[in-house]
Amino acid sequence: MVDNGPATFAFQAEVKQLLRLMVHSLYSNREIFLRELVSNASDANDKLRFEALARPELLGSAAELEIRLELDADKGLLTVSDNGIGMSRDEVIENLGTIARSGTGQFLERLSGDQRKDAQLIGQFGVGFYSAFIVADEVTVLSRRADAPASEGVRWVSTGQGEYSVETVERTERGTAVQLKLKADAAEFKDPNALRALIRKYSDHIAFPVKMASQSGAVETVNRAKALWTRPRAEIKDDEYAEFYKQLAHDTEEPLTWSHNRVEGKREYTSLLYVPSVAPFDLWNRESPKGVKLYVQRVFITDQATQFLPLYLRFVRGVVDSSELSLNVSRELLQQDEAIGAMRSALTKRVLDMLERLAEEHPDKYATFWGEFGTLIKEGLVEDAGNRDRLAKLLRFNTTRSSGSDQDRSLKQYLDDAKPEQKNIYLLVGESPTAARSSPHLETFRERGVEVLLLSDRLDEWVMQHLTEHGGKPLKDVRRGAVDPTELGAEPPPKQEPDNEQKQLLKRVKRVLRERVDEVRVGGRLRESAACLVLKEHDLGYQMRELLQAAGHEPPPSIPSLELNPQHALVRRLEHESDDGRFERLSLLLFEQAVLAEGRQLEDPAAFVKRLNELLTELGPKVT
Repeated sequence: MVDNGPATFAFQAEVKQLLRLMVHSLYSNREIFLRELVSNASDANDKLRFEALARPELLGSAAELEIRLELDADKGLLTVSDNGIGMSRDEVIENLGTIARSGTGQFLERLSGDQRKDAQLIGQFGVGFYSAFIVADEVTVLSRRADAPASEGVRWVSTGQGEYSVETVERTERGTAVQLKLKADAAEFKDPNALRALIRKYSDHIAFPVKMASQSGAVETVNRAKALWTRPRAEIKDDEYAEFYKQLAHDTEEPLTWSHNRVEGKREYTSLLYVPSVAPFDLWNRESPKGVKLYVQRVFITDQATQFLPLYLRFVRGVVDSSELSLNVSRELLQQDEAIGAMRSALTKRVLDMLERLAEEHPDKYATFWGEFGTLIKEGLVEDAGNRDRLAKLLRFNTTRSSGSDQDRSLKQYLDDAKPEQKNIYLLVGESPTAARSSPHLETFRERGVEVLLLSDRLDEWVMQHLTEHGGKPLKDVRRGAVDPTELGAEPPPKQEPDNEQKQLLKRVKRVLRERVDEVRVGGRLRESAACLVLKEHDLGYQMRELLQAAGHEPPPSIPSLELNPQHALVRRLEHESDDGRFERLSLLLFEQAVLAEGRQLEDPAAFVKRLNELLTELGPKVT
């Protein structure tokens, strides 16, 4: 038998920590509590409207869904109520006492100590209910599920001190009421005019009427109660779009851009899509909620409609309202509906259009976007072959012409500035921006004034395997194969074969290095460095090998070649070295320097240090 009597419970440990923070620290921007409670009430109404599609009896005689604010200024009581889906006793305990779905843990990790900034995180992390304790000494929640009898109402009470009580009560109304006993220093929220202003500021575009008693006692609707996306674009101001985004995404920052469109004809739907300016905290958590909000004929269906955009565009927030889909659509049916594919293609194009306009008209904003979401555009190069060329135009690179580590160059800029006779788009993948910029592979390119893309993100090598050409020019990795000076716009040099002494040197170095290198040769890459490692055209690069090994796969064998600069003093010194032992140490040192220049680890660092010290001692002045 289930015990429905009064009971006292302790909050989960992280919730206790959160409540202490709410009560004692987060006083900046206290008004956000009202935004969060109204938003929760709207979600409850949306859920009931969706469930009522299959079970109309849930609405009963109260078919109009609404949100109410009731203020008793004399007693200091403020109540926010809805007539939505409501909660059972178990759901109240689960939703209000634990962090099962609230994200409280991640919220606590992101706190900075800045009260204003920390307060603004509340909605974003889904812990909005607890913001009530910023302004309340005590919070009482009364709730009953729409499909439960009046005898199964629930009362939840807490002062935010670490415990809460729950009891089963008689409750005739369905839905949830949150009653706040306001703190003595929260007098501004006892002013009905101030509450109306906050509703219009934060919740004007909630799709349900937010009602409140006027001074005459009559109940009036405070907000417009009309979904923003259903209004003509000409009627909507930019600040209204921005405020709706903040309510929709639980974000305090302005969106970078948005697109509001109505499609008529064969497919009929409205979309309002936003590009955030800051990445959400759970962007890289594959299990976190994703997708846009889906409405069918203005009836809420789901806030995780992932079918309308590819995964690499998961940063997009917004609403899709379809007149074509059936009202009894389910998340499972969404996977099968033939209209979804056409809408997905059109909405993807819409987002790419948005980003192209942002890049062209607001490069500073696009730089912000690239810093937050650029890695996802790279994902798209792999996942979305049909839009690969468009996505390539959105890429931004650090190059040999960039300032420091700025990723500020597009492929269009690269091609516009390339020499007419240049045959390729050149790139180099390094372990870090610094390692890439100082790579010996770049020496002849710098001398010729040829720009090279510098890539250092962990997935760059894998991504660029899917972008083999752009603008009619192949992409070429400067670490691979031979470098033909004519490709760099230089006059073809007289063909010079290594002389006999050089040939002997190359053979001697190869005998020392054995299986460490495929061959030892003279090449045209180097101007200042003594040696570098060169991969074969189709060998896996170092990043790809590490990725495969991290995934538990053994990469295919790949042995680089060692390219020497015959003009370098150390190579000339090696050429004339008659002592076999010193020649071996110098050859190994050249190879190990080339390995380090690639940003790779030496197999035996201690042996390298020992050899280096020995050579420095032998070649340096005698110390007595």
